[in-house]
Amino acid sequence: MIARKLVTDSIPPLRTSDTIQTVLDRMAEFRVNHLPIVNNQQFLGLITSDDLIEIADHTLPVGSLSLSAHNPFIHEWQHIYDVIRLFYEQNFSVIPVIDRNNNYLGVISINTMMKYVATIASVKQPGAIVVLEINNRDNSMTHIAQIIESDNVQILSSYVESFPDSTKLEITLKLNRIEVSTIVAAFVRHNYIVKGVFNDAKSNEGAMDRYDQLMNYLDI
Repeated sequence: MIARKLVTDSIPPLRTSDTIQTVLDRMAEFRVNHLPIVNNQQFLGLITSDDLIEIADHTLPVGSLSLSAHNPFIHEWQHIYDVIRLFYEQNFSVIPVIDRNNNYLGVISINTMMKYVATIASVKQPGAIVVLEINNRDNSMTHIAQIIESDNVQILSSYVESFPDSTKLEITLKLNRIEVSTIVAAFVRHNYIVKGVFNDAKSNEGAMDRYDQLMNYLDI
């Protein structure tokens, strides 16, 4: 998945002639703390709510301000992981996306990103979650997948978490079956450490209800 696939134009950019009051109104309307500034399709910068804190005259144009954000954009061909990294490192609420000629294409909002992450993590799909602890030298997803698939179960999503100053890894697996006791037993037989199993049907229903509520909230 590349950045271009998640671009939206539902949040209109600012022009240098727009006033600070326009910025404040638009930030409130779209519930964001950042907005792109664009003139004639050329991306000029990203204004943040922090840039406005000490300005008393809200009739000043945006073009008169000094912007605090540095390199606040993603190219359209960059991988979505680069977008996630920028959200994490800069704490942006939107990230502008540009093409090779610095032409503005739109933004990726944190809300859009959360929806995408929820989708690839199969949050809405029912199923158990199994957490394994392994040594980083024993990280064989092929073997883990074989154990799961031998019981006619599929992996819906997975991720690996490492820890500073440790050779241990945690592998979190979302499976397409709620009852996974036979799979857990198979992991134990193969000397895997099972740190947790989350497969209560009521919990799954509650999680899906919370997911639906979150998606409705983010649908702005």
